[in-house]
Amino acid sequence: MPAQLDHTIVHSRDRFASARFLTELIGAAEPKEFGPFAAVPLANGVTVDYADSIVPGDRIIMQHLALLVSEDEFDEIFGRIVERGMPHWAEPAHRGPGQINHRDQGRGVYVDDPDGHAIEFLTRTHVLDG
Repeated sequence: MPAQLDHTIVHSRDRFASARFLTELIGAAEPKEFGPFAAVPLANGVTVDYADSIVPGDRIIMQHLALLVSEDEFDEIFGRIVERGMPHWAEPAHRGPGQINHRDQGRGVYVDDPDGHAIEFLTRTHVLDG
C-alpha cells in the first residue's frame, strides 16, 4: 500500500489566528484544539495542524501548502480573497500580482497567511512527467 499523508504541522505565531485564516478562506468549520495544535481537517482526511512557534520571537520558516479544490470551491475562495482585498499572485515567489494561473487546464492562485506561509489553491493537480 502506498503511503498517504495523514497530517502536517505548520508553525505559527498564533495557531488559532493562522488556522482561522485557512478555515475562513475555504469555508470550513472553526479549527479544533487538539493537544498543542489548532487542527483544520480537510475533505480527504488530511489534517493541517497549526502549532505555536516553540521559541517566542523565533523566525517562522515559510512553508507551502497546496490545496486541490473544485471549480466551484475555487470561485468561492477566490471571491473571498478579492472581497477582502487580499494580495494574491498567479505564481510562487509573488509573481503575477493580482492574477491567477491556468496551469494544466485548471486555475490556481497563491496567498500568504499571517505568518508568510504560501497557500496555493488549484483546481487541477500538477501533472508529473514520467
